Amino acid sequence: MTTRTLTAGPDLTAHLDDLLARLDLPAKVALLSGCDAFHTPGEPAVGLRGMSVSDGPAGVRGERWDERDTALSLPSPTAQAAAWDEQLVTELGGLLAAEARRKQVDVLLAPTLNLHRSPFAGRHFECFSEDPLLTARTGAAYIRGVQAGGVAATAKHYVANESETERLTLDARVDERTLHEVYLAPFEEAVRAGVWLVMSAYNRVNGTTMSESPLLAEPLKGDWGFDGVVVSDWGAVRSTEAAARADQDLAMPGPHPLWGDALVAAVREGRVPEAAVDAKVRRILLLAARVGALESVPGPAAPPAPADPAGLLRRAVAAGSVLLRNEGGVLPLDPARLRRIAVLGQGAAQARIQGGGSAGVFPASVVSPLDGIRTALEGQAEVVHAAGPLLSVRPTPLHPGNARNPATGEPGVLVRYLAEDGGEVHREHRLSGRVLEPAAGPEAVEGAASVEVSALVRPGAAGRWSFSVVGLGAVVLEADGRTLLDTHVTPASQDPTYLHVAPSFRSAEVEVTEDQEILLVARRRFEPDTGRVVALAADPPRPDQDEAVAQAVRAARGADVAVVVVGTTDEIESEGFDRASLALPGRQDDLVRAVVAANPRTVVLVNSGGPVELPWREEVPAVLVGWFPGQEGGHGLADVLFGRAEPGGRLPTTWAATAEGAPLPAVTPEQGVLDYAEGPDIGYRAWLRSGAEPAYWFGHGLGYTTWEYEELTAPQRIDPAAGAEVRVRLRNTGARPGREVVQLYLDAGDGLRLAGYAAVTAGPGERTEAVVRLVPRTFRQWSPQAAGFVDRPGRYTLHAGSSAGRLPLSARSTVG
Repeated sequence: MTTRTLTAGPDLTAHLDDLLARLDLPAKVALLSGCDAFHTPGEPAVGLRGMSVSDGPAGVRGERWDERDTALSLPSPTAQAAAWDEQLVTELGGLLAAEARRKQVDVLLAPTLNLHRSPFAGRHFECFSEDPLLTARTGAAYIRGVQAGGVAATAKHYVANESETERLTLDARVDERTLHEVYLAPFEEAVRAGVWLVMSAYNRVNGTTMSESPLLAEPLKGDWGFDGVVVSDWGAVRSTEAAARADQDLAMPGPHPLWGDALVAAVREGRVPEAAVDAKVRRILLLAARVGALESVPGPAAPPAPADPAGLLRRAVAAGSVLLRNEGGVLPLDPARLRRIAVLGQGAAQARIQGGGSAGVFPASVVSPLDGIRTALEGQAEVVHAAGPLLSVRPTPLHPGNARNPATGEPGVLVRYLAEDGGEVHREHRLSGRVLEPAAGPEAVEGAASVEVSALVRPGAAGRWSFSVVGLGAVVLEADGRTLLDTHVTPASQDPTYLHVAPSFRSAEVEVTEDQEILLVARRRFEPDTGRVVALAADPPRPDQDEAVAQAVRAARGADVAVVVVGTTDEIESEGFDRASLALPGRQDDLVRAVVAANPRTVVLVNSGGPVELPWREEVPAVLVGWFPGQEGGHGLADVLFGRAEPGGRLPTTWAATAEGAPLPAVTPEQGVLDYAEGPDIGYRAWLRSGAEPAYWFGHGLGYTTWEYEELTAPQRIDPAAGAEVRVRLRNTGARPGREVVQLYLDAGDGLRLAGYAAVTAGPGERTEAVVRLVPRTFRQWSPQAAGFVDRPGRYTLHAGSSAGRLPLSARSTVG
């Protein structure tokens, strides 16, 4: 698949200049910020319509936060990178483009090209890997897939945006070599792939906030030749003159107060050159031409939508799942030899398919691991389930299964927006008690002073239930006219994710009978800097945790095999905050140990976006990482469990046995500064340099066959300007056909780094050869003195194998 590249050739440049000349200064400045949260303004004078932008990267939410506006949910970026399969990622990008066009979205705010500098990073799941090469190649494939569909991709967050703690203000201090060789490298590859937008990050780098950074000029628009639009992260433009004089093009959301009349005045007073404004407008017009938002330029032809989206998503789940351990060949399971299987854990039935934060989408349906296993074994074996101990702390929003709209009786809730005098401004029926914004858009509730969510709730079980209201400012919660809560919730942060996605909550307990129906009402006032989110939630009495573990043990004891699903929650992995621990939340470790003691044939399925500690990993025979697998997760994982598909994934990040004593960089700034003191040694490079042994190395992953690495052939002398081709011969020594990801690492005397990789397939007993291409950049290093990359001649050692920790073959080459 190739990207439709509309370049600014002489004819198009002349045409865009003609359009630009029709606009006066206020009209030009008006184009430099959004007209609302997710749209850019149009301009009839030049035939420009507004452009729509949407969050990704594992789905296209669309213009509204509305659970009825459903979207396909893809495996998380960590799962995509774990496939080490650029063709698959390009296909997924094409699926996202089709989704975007269906939702009339022009710009997808993805992919995220920041690195897994530390597994403590809360947004880890939204990034691809710890290695700049794997991230660069995966990101470029994603971009090609999206833009081939005529939808703009956005490489974000430029740059050194690897932490959530103080992310709006932290100053990342990165030495010049590390910045260029490690953190900028994926963005450079994105520009080579033709990306149409780059998003400037919230943070500062070496003292300068990114919306004002000279890095936007060099290397981005200068040396690399990026001809697209630099869009800000939402709220990241914090100045008029400094940001306008820099190479920041578009301020979002808008209309931005610092880039409206203030910018017009700055230009007229000579503080900002009008040429700088013109350059920004030209880029926005070029973007409009590329996505078909200019009347005078033919828009892109829509490629055919993928014929079987669910099938592609299901295949992607299997391709990215990583088999960490498989002692005794427990996997794959043979359905014909199963009479009873126990599927255990809260995450087995309530699948976590995506990470928390702004990138969340609402799929029309979700296949949980329990659903997938039951479907796969239908008519063949009994499937029993026990939830085990509870994990979540945040309340559960009402849903059509337990709530009715009190006005209509329909499953769901009633949402009303109220004026200061209590009069109704707008009402709507919603399916979820969690209301992020009005379905009709903010303009529908202009003048509203508060929002109210109400529902007739039938708990369905007697006991002391917890009812909750989520929201900031003055909040009220009532049950059958009785006030349960009347309080003021002060914001704990000004982070956008906290304010607009997951603010604080307050709860009250009520004793209910089994058949009781209760009218619940939650109300919150709108106050400055508190967002619009409100949620009405209900949770049953918490079961005794010891008994919950015991129930799971009883189910496991009578089964032929037990599958335990463990994982993280929205309180653990989410945009907006970092992780305090890599341990699994709750009593999941206790659950695993109790189950395997009762049934030695236990498989553990890990449902997380990034690394977690697995202290029992040597006690269970099989461990499979399913990541956040998207809506088809249950089917894809069942395919792997029962051998219909091979677990195709290899780790994109090194997993520590325990965080204590591991070479993991800090994510918490000190006095506002986050020092990247480790230099280029992150991930496996840090582990190798420290001499420590992780639980699982970068690149590790087992299939359902075995491989013998036989020979590595490399040129004795390499011309650095031409690069090189390296060949690795290997043989499938198992009884099944399989796929192997051959990884090539290079050592120039300063430690190993991934230099290339290639996947091969072979049948039982067959030999095959992987051809790994090493590009010229492999043999170059950043020179501050030359202010660029220079050849690095000398002796290189090449190592080939299946992970950074298993490299059985080596060869030497002389470069230069």
